[in-house]
Amino acid sequence: MRRTITGISPKVLTQRLRELEADGLVWREQENTIPPKVTYGLTKTGFAVHAVLKNIEKIEV
Repeated sequence: MRRTITGISPKVLTQRLRELEADGLVWREQENTIPPKVTYGLTKTGFAVHAVLKNIEKIEV
């Protein structure tokens, strides 16, 4: 994810992902490997918010 999102430091990205997880918008799974592999995904609530934001994006002002 860090490679695809530009303009954000690893520290800030981690903070934002933890906030989204705490808000129930994303889930997080960590594998105990070296180095640790972490996977994120949208929850049902996250998908719902994503759909709303995509619809707002389509609205012409």
